[in-house]
Amino acid sequence: MPTNEPKPTKAQRRDDARAKAVAMRKEQERKAKRNRIIAITVLVVAVVALGFTGYWISQQNQQNTASGSNVVYGGDSSDVVAPKLADVTVPSTANDQGGVYVSKAGVGHTTDGDVVVRIYFDLQCPYCQHFDAANSAELDKLAAEDGVTIEYRPISFLDGNSLGTNYSTRAANAVAIVADKNPENFTKFITALYDNQPAEGTKGLTDDKIAEIAQGVGVPSSVTDTFTHTVKGTYETGSSGSTTKHDGEWRTFAPWISAATVQANTDMGGKLGTPTILIDGKKWEGDLYTAGPLTDAVNQAVAAKKG
Repeated sequence: MPTNEPKPTKAQRRDDARAKAVAMRKEQERKAKRNRIIAITVLVVAVVALGFTGYWISQQNQQNTASGSNVVYGGDSSDVVAPKLADVTVPSTANDQGGVYVSKAGVGHTTDGDVVVRIYFDLQCPYCQHFDAANSAELDKLAAEDGVTIEYRPISFLDGNSLGTNYSTRAANAVAIVADKNPENFTKFITALYDNQPAEGTKGLTDDKIAEIAQGVGVPSSVTDTFTHTVKGTYETGSSGSTTKHDGEWRTFAPWISAATVQANTDMGGKLGTPTILIDGKKWEGDLYTAGPLTDAVNQAVAAKKG
């Protein structure tokens, strides 16, 4: 039925529209203010979280560095003057160039006239792990034959990839101690470390884990107990013509690993990468990651020497 309510006048409709517009504007302003508060709160939380994360990472790196401060020769200072091989204590089976020979005559021995296969490796290097997975058994067979010597050259240029724990040097020091005290398990231990290789950018294996891996291949605890032994001495920091001497403490063969790393880089003219394989002093450019090609190349070199 028809209503008797009067229709809004034009002025009333205008006032209603204005009131709605004011209400909508206030609601929009309220929402915008709320969104700004939320955004600022989220930003503040993110900044605090980022700051906490950065602080936590910094503290972790400091703790890692402190726990490994007796690992690298002269600490982890970037301006440490690396020692020379002639000036450091070396494993009993090592040669004077920073390597360890393995041949039919035993660990630490080579025979005149042998084809020498030299392997530069860093135990943190994933490509070295791939090389060892393909070739470790082949290398053991070659070393057991007449006419072949395998020369292992451990180096430690990837220490910076283990969050301050200097894994490359810790692992290489353990390998050097096995070469010195329990050489019959030298190559087995290298392969076992590769089988358990930590990812780059992590803290690496703990000292206890390294010892456990060694014992797993037959290294006695009387040897693994010495993996963390340290020695004291003097090291230098600085550059040519301006060096400062300091008293320091480091793992037993850390100076040898440091000197061997410098020697390896010198050997390769400053272009050392790992793994690098030389056959009688000549860099081998074949397939590093498949079993067979290296063995074939070594056997060809042996046959050529026999004439």
